[in-house]
Amino acid sequence: MKAARTFRQRLRSYYLMFTAGFAGFLVSLAVLEQEGMSRIWIGYLFMFSTIVLYATIGVISRTSNVLEYYVAGRRVPAVFNGMATAADWISAASFISLAGGLYLRGFDGLAYIMGWTGGYCLVALLIAPYLRKFSQYTIPDFLAERYGGAANPEGGGNVVRLLAVAATIIVSFTYVVAQIYAVGLIASRFTGVDFSVGIFLGLASILVCSFLGGMRGITWTQVAQYIIIVVAFLIPAVWLSAKHSDNPIPQLAYGKLLPKLSAREAVLQADPREAEVRAIFRQRADDYEQRLRGLPASWEAGRLEVQHKLDKVKHRNASLLEIRSAERALIAYPKSAEEAERVWSEARTQALARSEPITPHATPYPGDPASSDIKRNNFLALVFCLMLGTAALPHILMRSYTTPNVHEARTSVFWTLFFILLIYLTIPALAVLVKYDIYSALVGIDYHHLPNWVSYWANVDKLNPLFSISDINHDGIVQLAEITIDADVLVLATPEIAGLPYVISGLVAAGGLAAALSTADGLLLAISNALSHDVYYKTVDRSASTQKRVTISKLLLLGVAFVAAYTASQKPGDILSLVGAAFSLAASTLFPALVLGVFWKRCTTQGAVAGMLTGFGVCAYYMLHTNPVLGGSSAAQWFHIAPISAGIFGVPAGILSMIVVSLCTPRPAAATLALIDYIRAPEQ
Repeated sequence: MKAARTFRQRLRSYYLMFTAGFAGFLVSLAVLEQEGMSRIWIGYLFMFSTIVLYATIGVISRTSNVLEYYVAGRRVPAVFNGMATAADWISAASFISLAGGLYLRGFDGLAYIMGWTGGYCLVALLIAPYLRKFSQYTIPDFLAERYGGAANPEGGGNVVRLLAVAATIIVSFTYVVAQIYAVGLIASRFTGVDFSVGIFLGLASILVCSFLGGMRGITWTQVAQYIIIVVAFLIPAVWLSAKHSDNPIPQLAYGKLLPKLSAREAVLQADPREAEVRAIFRQRADDYEQRLRGLPASWEAGRLEVQHKLDKVKHRNASLLEIRSAERALIAYPKSAEEAERVWSEARTQALARSEPITPHATPYPGDPASSDIKRNNFLALVFCLMLGTAALPHILMRSYTTPNVHEARTSVFWTLFFILLIYLTIPALAVLVKYDIYSALVGIDYHHLPNWVSYWANVDKLNPLFSISDINHDGIVQLAEITIDADVLVLATPEIAGLPYVISGLVAAGGLAAALSTADGLLLAISNALSHDVYYKTVDRSASTQKRVTISKLLLLGVAFVAAYTASQKPGDILSLVGAAFSLAASTLFPALVLGVFWKRCTTQGAVAGMLTGFGVCAYYMLHTNPVLGGSSAAQWFHIAPISAGIFGVPAGILSMIVVSLCTPRPAAATLALIDYIRAPEQ
């Protein structure tokens, strides 16, 4: 007990020194900025310093011991495990995209807050204590032993194991691509390097932590990352809160500011210039609709018109600027009727969205009764999928194995919820604070007096602008409908929107980087451990030495990391949509098998196999057939449920299959029933 207390005391002193050193680093950079240090060098210092910090912890924590590499020696105290799990959980989607999603969607965005937070309650009640009592290494390990294991000489447990490994890889890979994409976004924004180069810079930090130290290195790195995350997120929120409500506590200022935001929305809605801009977008949408109806003739006519304009400006010896503009228009014109259909459809959708009236931020499910019902159903479906997906994410559940005992595992989930709520209770407030700031300070000003941050963010990615503003009705005044802001950029731009020093922008970028790296570390380790432990050791070579198992895990981690980085460099989609897909897949495939495996003794190996295959199949089928990005059509939706909530169909299908097949097959063996009794018995 004395040794345990000493270990905790050492950890506290280490991280107190780290926090003090981090505060000193921020103050030093603030002083250097006042002395004239350029923004680009501040960005470099933040990127370089944080990556070196994480790499240093990874090197110090390096290990080849199986217990340390897989589960951090099962000696992580509850408070520190809670901080590490919170960092593992507060991914790029939470840190970067969630406030932006709430800014754009208003009330509907709260589904993410409710779903992800509620999911941890399910983890604490239904899964974490039983996994810790089981005391192995991976989620496939638990499922394989529960559904057969040594009690099934036909190898049914291995079938379940391999299915669980496949699910772990698919879910974690989808999730990790989103994190690495965010790393590239942040690195390119704050250092000026190419997006793809930024991805591989971040990848170096990920690999040093997870490659050398496994769960041990990741755990102690994630504790440091959480400290950076919480400081980076709270400082801009506190500043904006004090600025707009004279109250530095954003969670309390939130309620006071909502009526002010609603009043501002009403003023903008009644503004005739806003109506004029939205009418222009409606006309543009109608024009695109006419072009789409006239394909392929409209494409050919448009191509000839653009070519004719270029010939005309060349013929009359126009200025070089006009000639270049006409050339760019010809280059940007769709190369075929098929491409024109895709491009014009997207443009029509965007124009229609910008022609719609302002959606009140605090109004739930706005619209006529039919559309309101659809929005409510999608809200509830998304909450359901996120809750159950959270309770089945392999990289989160793995942390249940790292505590000293079952009591610490339960306490760890409490601390995880506490540390997550510090961020999650701030996110809705930050969305409202930034929205009010933009609606009040940016909308209505002259285009000649735009703040510097507008041009800065408009030039970050010219091919796929994260922020754009243009004078649609040529009145020289900014209207709300003339502003386009990407959800992934809002938090990163918040310090500049709030008028804070650039050092805080660097801090927020460091926080976003920490959030993405911490989650990516856990996901990559979950994939490599599943492959090395569950596939190689448990299925291929049971005689492999501990050194060989750890080495193979490291090599697999390296390979998976580079594949994920390459996939992320292709910019496959926005962060929230990628993450949402991972949650529906996890809920449909793993949640029924995990929960029924603990609480229903009659569930059999055959039932688990049927449930996992059916849940995954239904979920994947629905996503593929309803998501236009994946080649589907929104017209194929069931009950108008969005593809991100495909788990609403996959989970019931999986549970029903498990129940029916289990009841039609022989009862589990006595050894399996004894295992269930053991993990459900209170710890002595």
